[in-house]
Formats: sequence, C-alpha cells, structure tokens
Amino acid sequence: MVVLGLGSNLGDSRRIVLDAIAVLEGVLAGLRRASLYETEPLYVTDQSPFINTAVSGFYSGTPVELLSRIHEIEASFGRNRAGEQRWRQRTLDIDILLFGELRAVLPVQPGQSALEIPHPRLKERRFALQPLLELVPDAVEPGTGLSYRSICDALPGQGVRRVDCFEVGS
Repeated sequence: MVVLGLGSNLGDSRRIVLDAIAVLEGVLAGLRRASLYETEPLYVTDQSPFINTAVSGFYSGTPVELLSRIHEIEASFGRNRAGEQRWRQRTLDIDILLFGELRAVLPVQPGQSALEIPHPRLKERRFALQPLLELVPDAVEPGTGLSYRSICDALPGQGVRRVDCFEVGS
C-alpha cells in the first residue's frame, strides 16, 4: 500500500486538493482519503495556511514511476517546480509518505533530489501524520518499527485543525 500526502495553499486550495484526489483515483487502485486539515505553514510562516490530507491505495509500478506521475499531476494544477522557493506557496504538493514497507533512497532524473522513502520529514510533520494515521492507524516506520502514532502524539500541535471529517474510504 502507498500513502501520499497532499497540500495546497495557493488558489482555491480545498477544490485543488479534492480535484487532485479525483485524478489520483486513476493512479492508485482502491484509493481511500483522509479528512481535510487546515494547517499553519511549518517552515516558512509568512504565507497562507495549507489544506492538507492523505490518500492511500495500491500502485503497480515503481516508486520512481509514481513520482514521475505525481510531478505530472502537480504540473497540471499549475505547479512550476523550477520557479518556486522551497516550503513556500504552491498550488499543489504531493509527497510519497510510504510505499509499502520500503525504506530506500532512490536515484531519479539528473538535477533532481533523490527520492527518499519513507518521506524524510514525515516524523516532524503533524500535518502529514494525522491524515496518514486516519488511513493506517497502526502505521509504523519501515525498518525501525517506530509507531507513527507515538511520534505524532509527541509533536506540538503545529496549527493543524480538521476542517472536513467523514468516514475513511468514502
């Protein structure tokens, strides 16, 4: 099972995230989505709040192939990776949080950072962990067995607020 984190804070973020989930239904088999969360920016705070969520499902290709597909989807929603600053506003950001039990650093195209799975900053991001835990309540970090629930519970609030609650999988 794959878990992706989605976020937006530029444009109609709620609509963008929901529309991106609809596109991802054609990429991940058996897609399920978590609630939407409004979150304060974590690293660069002088920007608008984000709308975040997570989705899970099954992907038959490789992690690098999934990353390529994710970049295409982000671009279709107006993201310009070349013209943006790290951790700043964006129309859509999709991160691979988990890819089954894989723990790896994978090379991608020249000029791009390596793909690290699980996501290298997952353990410091309540905005990613809370929706992930809605989908996979007993999730543990591959390779270490650390409970993501205990990691999340130890984090400060970080301005994360659920704004859309419904039964997971609907």
